[in-house]
Amino acid sequence: MRKRFSYSKLLGYIVVIFSTLVMIVPFLTTVFNSLKTYKQYMAFPPEWLPDPVRWSNYTQVWEQANFNAYTFNSVYVAILSVIGAILSSSMIAYAFARLRFPFRDTLFLIVLGTMMIPGIVTIIPQFIIFKNLGMVDSLTPLWFLEWLGQPFAIFLLRQAFLGIPAEYEEAAKLDGCNPFQIYWKIYLPMAKPAMATLAVFTFMGKWNEILSPVIYLVSEEKFTLPVGIMSLAGQFKTNDQLLVAGALISLVPILIVFLFAEKYFVEGSKTSGLK
Repeated sequence: MRKRFSYSKLLGYIVVIFSTLVMIVPFLTTVFNSLKTYKQYMAFPPEWLPDPVRWSNYTQVWEQANFNAYTFNSVYVAILSVIGAILSSSMIAYAFARLRFPFRDTLFLIVLGTMMIPGIVTIIPQFIIFKNLGMVDSLTPLWFLEWLGQPFAIFLLRQAFLGIPAEYEEAAKLDGCNPFQIYWKIYLPMAKPAMATLAVFTFMGKWNEILSPVIYLVSEEKFTLPVGIMSLAGQFKTNDQLLVAGALISLVPILIVFLFAEKYFVEGSKTSGLK
């Protein structure tokens, strides 16, 4: 028996293909622009494919700019931020999810309320604090706040902890585990999807962050990749294709992190809002 032709399915395929092209074509254009000569890059009408392909653009921008230092600084800030966000926020989230103490729900609502405060409002007070602590022109302000707990991370992990059956906690108490052991040995391992989601969000946010590094960093050797790439605009005034190559280099670590965490990231995204 022949299946009836489904116009709705065809429409769905068309929408998916169109959406894919909308996302892929700009990325491919960026890749091709990074492989062009300056003459091809500025040609009008635009030449889509590079001819010849100049892979040397990547080595040139890496050698002429201080990309080793920029990359190290970004990796340092991103890794410390991820570790701090997971540890601090997970402990706070566990307390809100499983411990009983006065005004617990009220305090949690206050934590959620801080998510409505625009980050731009707190920049000046934070800068004054870090300046008085002598941390300006250092990488410390870029990762330190993640070790104090973040509202979204607390909410995400609290929801994950609430989704774990209480029977595990009761069994652990019968075995003599204290609250920290229950948190560390039971709840953290069972919340891997949510932690992977938080790790990806935190890594991407810190890797691409540009406002805070611009405010706190002065010395070029302490620049992170986004600020370092911005500084190349004056160095390569007539070689904009090199700036594109530098931007693509900074994209590689994010792709690697997402590919490794994709399984947990997708699973965590599905269940993070469920109890």
